[in-house]
Amino acid sequence: MKIFNVEINSNLIKTIFRRLCFLCIGTIIAAFSLECFLIPNKIIDGGIIGISMMFAYKTGLPLGILIIALNLPFILMAFKKLGKSFVFYTFMATIMLGGATTFVPKVLHHWEITDSFLACIFGGVILGIGVGTILRNHGSTDGTEMVAVTFSRKTPFSVGEIIMFLNLFIFFAAGIVYSSWESAMYSVLTYYITYKVIDIVMEGLNESKSIFIITDYSDRIGKSIMENMDVSVTYIDAEGGYSGRKKRLIYCVISRLEIAKIKALTKDIDPTAFIAIENVHEVEGVRIKKKHY
Repeated sequence: MKIFNVEINSNLIKTIFRRLCFLCIGTIIAAFSLECFLIPNKIIDGGIIGISMMFAYKTGLPLGILIIALNLPFILMAFKKLGKSFVFYTFMATIMLGGATTFVPKVLHHWEITDSFLACIFGGVILGIGVGTILRNHGSTDGTEMVAVTFSRKTPFSVGEIIMFLNLFIFFAAGIVYSSWESAMYSVLTYYITYKVIDIVMEGLNESKSIFIITDYSDRIGKSIMENMDVSVTYIDAEGGYSGRKKRLIYCVISRLEIAKIKALTKDIDPTAFIAIENVHEVEGVRIKKKHY
């Protein structure tokens, strides 16, 4: 039992070390985007980082110090609500980003891009890769997300709606601070690109899809899918709302590239089959092979 406990502790240490390494990589990538693309062109990110960038511009204070100082109250606020693990990784990511924004300009100052459009596009992509890497490893660098989670529990608004409102206010403030509505508009575009790239980093390019098939030939279609695609299916008993007839739904999870094939197999057997396809953000577990059936 003692050996087993040591093994668990060893695995935990390895997990923490791996996540901290990726947090470090993510913060360096994010700092590179901020210092070499966004800041030279007066383009901001959303959330606390955006607020920190505006404060740094107006006061001349180091961006890294402001990111840490402005995030700390929200990190403390999240301690009771979002768990110790999340707070620990968020605190480490914030400290790392603060340090990286100080280190990167000294080493990579010659990489600065002065074309605002290119800075907006590539800065957003690079920032999305950095922030996505941080989020994938249980960290965060944006206190507004913690505020949104807290307020969503006390108001009828969702987390996404609260974040959107806060960021609209921040981008409006950017237009005033920089005396340029172009900066504000570029910032909105950068923010959009960043979060699209974050989705790719979080979910991967090989996006999964869940499929529901409603048909009178569920057994034949299910068997065809398992035999021809090497995909497990699940049958769900259901009842038609209008007809009252008992039906068996077919449910399975496939990759984006398999959609056309599963449609063709289904339509070959039942041209009138109803097919519903949804995005799946995360899949865990082993996909059961046909040989198990």
